[in-house]
Amino acid sequence: MRQIVLDTETTGIDPAEGHRIIEIGCVEVMERQLTGRHYHVYINPDREVEEEAISVHGITNEFLADKPRFAEVAEEFFEFIKGAELVIHNAAFDVGFMDAEFARLKPVRKVADHCGVLDTLAIARRKHPGQKNNLDALCKRYGVDNSNRELHGALLDAEILADVFLLLTGGQTALSLDAGSDGEEGVQSIRRLPADRPPLAVVRASDDELAAHEAFLDTVEKAAGEVLWRSST
Repeated sequence: MRQIVLDTETTGIDPAEGHRIIEIGCVEVMERQLTGRHYHVYINPDREVEEEAISVHGITNEFLADKPRFAEVAEEFFEFIKGAELVIHNAAFDVGFMDAEFARLKPVRKVADHCGVLDTLAIARRKHPGQKNNLDALCKRYGVDNSNRELHGALLDAEILADVFLLLTGGQTALSLDAGSDGEEGVQSIRRLPADRPPLAVVRASDDELAAHEAFLDTVEKAAGEVLWRSST
């Protein structure tokens, strides 16, 4: 399955009030491995960015003045995400903004008509009810390094969310179950292996080892009357 971990930054909270996307960051995941492919763009929203939003992501009106409009990047962005499952934290927010942007263009497109959508916030709330489940809290819980995240940024947040998503959906991630000071389970930090690493060697039993194993099963069978390993499935 091709998955795109995605995040956006915006001029404000509500697209119904005319707020726009100003940054899109995406990283590609195939078979639960980051491929190294990504999509990243800043966008001129043709409106002012609210001061409260700037305090979150640090993207100023001056910085965006010479950036392309959404209409100029829409087709390239759509081709990158088309047919993939989008992995988004609080998906309703980002999808709502993307739908509002595509609604201004022809042809009008709705994200859910062309992509699957997986909300990691919903997954985290089911898995950790009653706990904080924002991205920073999940980074702490799963040992993901977010030390460079002084401000929000779409590409950085997408990369961090990709690590969190793989841990959140990958079962047990560490043997340590010691509770931290805030009651969270202790988890060892993630260490990503290179995608081009050599495959692990497959070591098969020798003929002598197989014969010894069969002899041991004979002994077990005489004592117990039945050996599960020899039972038909």
